[in-house]
Amino acid sequence: MLKDLFVSEVRVKILALMLPNPAESLHVRAIVRAIDTEINAVRRELSNLYNIGLMKRRQSSNRIYYTVDTSHILYAELLSLVSKEYGLGADIIASRKKLGDIRFAILARRFSRNEPSTMLDIDLFIVGSINLEVLDAIVKNYEQSLGKEIHYSVMGAEEFLFRKRRNDQFISKVLSQGRTMLVGDEEELCSI
Repeated sequence: MLKDLFVSEVRVKILALMLPNPAESLHVRAIVRAIDTEINAVRRELSNLYNIGLMKRRQSSNRIYYTVDTSHILYAELLSLVSKEYGLGADIIASRKKLGDIRFAILARRFSRNEPSTMLDIDLFIVGSINLEVLDAIVKNYEQSLGKEIHYSVMGAEEFLFRKRRNDQFISKVLSQGRTMLVGDEEELCSI
């Protein structure tokens, strides 16, 4: 879908590679190898992204290294788009019907940025009546590809509403973190 919104498929590949890894600095040839695209197309798109301020660059000897500028005004929105198109977020959205009746599905922004998590962090939070076997299979498959555990929580709509109205500490923490709404409306999530 993103390649339908954006004119350049190369730009989409670069964004998908670099937005979730903002601390990583890559030189042009490493990006070319990672996205399997012609070097001139990669250079052109990196130049475009640099010119709009989404990428920073630095030169070291004869190499130019690029990193994402997380302070760019569109960074969070672009990261959300990438999170919905690739990885766990895309798998949840694609499997929505098999998963059951999802009212809200939230992916933590920290997870989307490949930042480390603790046992107390929730990477994926789902509200609704869910087929847990399907969800568990999706999460386990993604855990294997990632090589780390994904912390997720599922809650029925009534329990979520009850705990939210009681200012439950767990719900408050989930709602206070940066997030990408995979399913559902964020305003509705916060207002109920």
